[in-house]
Amino acid sequence: MIQKNSHKTDTQLYAMLSGTNAEKEAGFTELYQRHSQRIYQYSRRICGNDEMASDVLQETFLRFLNISVQRAEMTNIPAFLLRIARNLCIDMRKKQSHTVSSEFIEIPTHDVPFESKELRHLLVAALDTLPEDHKEAIVLQAYNGMSYQEISDATNVPVSTVRNWIVRGKKKLREILSPYIKELEH
Repeated sequence: MIQKNSHKTDTQLYAMLSGTNAEKEAGFTELYQRHSQRIYQYSRRICGNDEMASDVLQETFLRFLNISVQRAEMTNIPAFLLRIARNLCIDMRKKQSHTVSSEFIEIPTHDVPFESKELRHLLVAALDTLPEDHKEAIVLQAYNGMSYQEISDATNVPVSTVRNWIVRGKKKLREILSPYIKELEH
């Protein structure tokens, strides 16, 4: 009889990675199913394309599996996975120029497709002007629904720093976009 792993905690599944091959496979599969979508979405928004995001996702879980052999205990697996993905995204951004795809910036369309599309492109361009840490914090909050504390855990910076990044980043976005939004309202 195969035991279901969906009721196990992440920590229990992580402990299975040091078990038999069957336990290792079952634990890894369940952790992957639980966290892969979030890691992919984060990577997609930071890297700007599907191929890079897929590469980051695969490399994140490979590194996670390799690290699990060395570390006996881990308490916050989602934050650890996000930290691996974050570092990989930073490395990829250093290797090539980076833009965010506008398809992931959600703006409601009210029978004004041209204006909405134009605003979406402006928002993407404005987001790209932010310092990388501000941009990342806003993406984590807006698209991944993460709290200041979760972002702090993932980026390994104090909560107060995360809060400052988000406040300053949003202020800068408002400054950049306010003339365009006023123009679209008329």
